[in-house]
Order: sequence, then structure tokens, then C-alpha cells
Amino acid sequence: MDKEQQSPSGSPAEPVHRPGALHADLSAAVERVRGGDRGAFEALVAGLERPLRAWLVGRAWPGIDVDEVAQRAFVQAFVQLHRFEPGSDFAAWLFTLASFELRTEMNRARRTADYHSRFASDLLEEYLSRQEQPGGEPELRIEHLERCLSQLDGRHRELLGWRYREQVSLVEIGERLGRSVPAIKKALWKLRGRLRECVELSLAGQGESA
Repeated sequence: MDKEQQSPSGSPAEPVHRPGALHADLSAAVERVRGGDRGAFEALVAGLERPLRAWLVGRAWPGIDVDEVAQRAFVQAFVQLHRFEPGSDFAAWLFTLASFELRTEMNRARRTADYHSRFASDLLEEYLSRQEQPGGEPELRIEHLERCLSQLDGRHRELLGWRYREQVSLVEIGERLGRSVPAIKKALWKLRGRLRECVELSLAGQGESA
């Protein structure tokens, strides 16, 4: 019987069962990689990519990119291969790495969802306060603003969240990012402009299609 997965803390994770021949093939590929044959890692990916993806699909939330999670797990396995104990179950070890990557991704997705629900209305208030003639219903603008926020990359959403939701000072943001206060001000100004333009274009497009 295969060994159970072991998390880094030593607690057992979910066991993974495979035919003995595949286990032997994976062990041989691991030894070749450890011996300097990096190309042998392709054999590990080929042998485990499909079962790992299927395992992730059964556990991931809707909207989670399981292919990306699987890829990160393989990258971590390659980088941390020196920590793998020879003779142990490589597949179980890989699935444990994947479980941590999946947990990280789902936590990120939860923070993003929570971020949108708490942050959009605060940013809208700041955004509308700068408009002489806001126009449109606030609820409609919130809807468009949330969509525009979702189109920003994670770094920009994080920057906006620090400033407008968490009320982090410009000095502290600069320290976190290794940038000057004027640079942070300019970045925030550009992001506000992008959001304002995105909302106005969305409202205009909806008006034309009405």
C-alpha cells in the first residue's frame, strides 16, 4: 500500500493510490532528475499531469484555474526536489504541494471577492466626490465600477485597496513597494482616471444600446 501524503507539518493528507509499475517509473524518473537529467522531469509531468488535474477539479471552487494551480505545483516540485526523500511516494508528495497551491489560490479568490464587496462602494464615494455632475444612478455606477475593478490586474487592485479601503498612508505604501510618494500619487491618479474612463464608457455604451 502506498504511503499517505504527508504535509510539511507531518500531518497525514489524503492518500493517493497508483499501480506499482507507475510508482516505479516515477521513482526512476525522480532519480534521473536528481542525478542531473532535467529532461527526465518531463516524464514525471507526463505521468501525473492528468490525474493531478482531475484531483484538483474535484476540489477547486468554480472559477479557479486548475491548470495554473497544477503548473505551479509542478514548478514547486522541481524547485524543492532536493527536499524529497528518496524512496518515498513522489505522487503523494506532489499532490500535497498541489493542495497547498490550491488552498493559496482559493484564499486569494476569497480575498478578491471580499475586496470587491467592501471596497467598491468606498472607492465610488471617493470617485463621485470628484465629479461636478456625477450623472447616473449610484447603484448602476457601482455595478460598472465593480466590473472595471475586476479588469485591473492584481497589483493595481491591491494598491487601490491599501489606499482607499485600508487607509494605508502614501509613505507606508511607498515603503511596501520601494517607490517614492510622488510615484505612488501618480500611480493612484492614473488608476482613478482609468476607472473613471471605464465607468463613463460603460455607461455611454449602455445608453446607446438602450
